[in-house]
Amino acid sequence: MMKIVSTREMLNKAQREGYAVPAFNIHNLETLQVVVETAAELKSPVILAGTPSTVNYAGGEFIVSMADAAAGKYDIPIAIHLDHYEEVNEIEEFIKLGFRSAMIDASHKSYEDNIATVKEVVEFAHKYDTTVEAELGRLGGQEDDLVVDEKDAKYTNPEQAKDFVEKTGIDSLAVAIGTAHGLYKGEAKLDFDRLKEIRDMVDVPLVLHGASDIPDELVKKAISLGICKVNVATDLKIPFSDAVKKYFIENPTANDPRKYMQPGKDAMKKIVAHKIMVCGSNGKA
Repeated sequence: MMKIVSTREMLNKAQREGYAVPAFNIHNLETLQVVVETAAELKSPVILAGTPSTVNYAGGEFIVSMADAAAGKYDIPIAIHLDHYEEVNEIEEFIKLGFRSAMIDASHKSYEDNIATVKEVVEFAHKYDTTVEAELGRLGGQEDDLVVDEKDAKYTNPEQAKDFVEKTGIDSLAVAIGTAHGLYKGEAKLDFDRLKEIRDMVDVPLVLHGASDIPDELVKKAISLGICKVNVATDLKIPFSDAVKKYFIENPTANDPRKYMQPGKDAMKKIVAHKIMVCGSNGKA
């Protein structure tokens, strides 16, 4: 029987074999079910990500229990990941609860303070066999309650990335190469030369945040240049909610969540399957 795992072996294998593991932001039972069922059908390892507002909404204990049930049912590696956490004490609390992967986002702090905060999380997390991701440079757009103004979005510096990884001991690095959270204003342009430089300087797995609205061919190119975890959030929420709205328009007297949630799940399933294929993680479980 499988258990919830950390992302360590998952991402190291992806790095060795040249694909990426998708990290899908889930919010409740229905979205978690869609992600794990689809990943199991396609034999893909999968990361279930929850931002602070998601974990507050669903309850950390419930997420751990649901993921535990999924890991027992499906023969694929499943990790649950704390996404964009800024408070060290919250990360420690949820690691104790059973999360085995965490992202500490101290990218808004000075470089020295970012290192100190991340190092503190790494030292705690590694005692629990939990992997730590951190971000250097900032993404534009909005991730839940975290809003970054376009002009403040800073790209990751390759030399600094090497220093940052060495000083913090992180397991994976989220890079800012031109992606944005949410939907794009204008056309997506990714700095692939910068990504190549970072890959040459850093040996830990690299993570692409804000991949929802990026054309598939650009995501595939980023993976070919060393990205081995791709975060997907907005692309899942929109089809789910659109399908539920459509159901209510067609069935205005509907009141049974077992019926009106299903179209949302079906719509989301197509996107999950598509993203798994783009990442190339199908058949890699």
